[in-house]
Amino acid sequence: MGRLTVDLIAKSSIHVKNRRDEPLEQYLKRLTHLNFSNKNIDEIDDLPVCKSLSVLYLYDNNIIQIHNLDFAINLTHLYLQNNNITHIANLSLLQNLTKLYLGGNCISVVEELEGLTELRELHVENQRLPLGEKLLFDPRTLQSLKKSLCVLNIKKNNIDEIKELACLGNLNQLMAEDNHIQDIKELEYVLSQWQKLWYLNLSGNPVCQKAKYRDKIMVLSTSLEVLDGKEINNTVRQFLINWKAFREAKKKIAMEKPEEQATQQTLDHPQVIRNHALRSYTTPGIRRFRKPVDHLMKTSSLSYSRDDGKSVLPPVLESKGMGDGVERIGTQPVRFLLMPSHMATKVTPSIPGNILNQGLRKTSSFASEQNIAEPQA
Repeated sequence: MGRLTVDLIAKSSIHVKNRRDEPLEQYLKRLTHLNFSNKNIDEIDDLPVCKSLSVLYLYDNNIIQIHNLDFAINLTHLYLQNNNITHIANLSLLQNLTKLYLGGNCISVVEELEGLTELRELHVENQRLPLGEKLLFDPRTLQSLKKSLCVLNIKKNNIDEIKELACLGNLNQLMAEDNHIQDIKELEYVLSQWQKLWYLNLSGNPVCQKAKYRDKIMVLSTSLEVLDGKEINNTVRQFLINWKAFREAKKKIAMEKPEEQATQQTLDHPQVIRNHALRSYTTPGIRRFRKPVDHLMKTSSLSYSRDDGKSVLPPVLESKGMGDGVERIGTQPVRFLLMPSHMATKVTPSIPGNILNQGLRKTSSFASEQNIAEPQA
């Protein structure tokens, strides 16, 4: 086990050679790159002298916790992959950091990156997670990175949803191989938000086995240039876009055709449509006595002629026979007595209603003897 200190830097053969006779403090002040990868380091000491440090290589070590990096205010690249880091912390003061490499650690949540407003690349691939767990993202961190982050590497992290990443509007490269992404609809949504995306790798995800997966992705994202490691042919993409537009137009025409036919039928046969509308009954109870009323209208003995020559029912029956005045019908069914023509007296508009009703009652006994059927309720 080791600790990164000023003495360790001074004893390093590469720095002894570069420094020569230069004082150590002066050398450390102008030092911009520091490489201590694979040196069995487990802790970082405070190095306040190294204020000009811009690139720090500490991958392939045994670091468990990130700390004592506040001195590196000019740091732009930090390489911490393949350590034993469990939490992302103590990086908020590195406001000039543009690339952060944290792959191959034990991180379960991407968090505490709110202060890194210049971060362009974030690599958190292949985390050593407990069985059944997946890499999660703190929404606050995603919101803080939505304007700056361009490259995101999240492969091999058991991720099954990426909808929350849609807020990263400037993303142009996404590496998400060997996860559990399977919803093509979710892909449609995020691709509609990533207008600058030109590189996408989803190899090893269940979604890649969907029918016409590659064709759909090429049509959905016109900015995409490389999909799953293969370059996209613009000629093929344009053909697929045209074919999709043709199918949608054909489907739209097929949906509009029945409506056009119905409209044309109304124009060509207005009388048929009007008669159909007149025979449509919506009031409850009207349908069951409509047929007897129609029969009565055809019975000449119960009708009379108006001045215009049309045959109608007497006023006594008209309101209940034609569906007018329905509010007076009530819940009881209306029964009509069908009188034989040789028993009925000619009804004229001048006969009072009470006399007509008496005449109808007198014929009831005869109707029963002749087995004249009455409409059923």
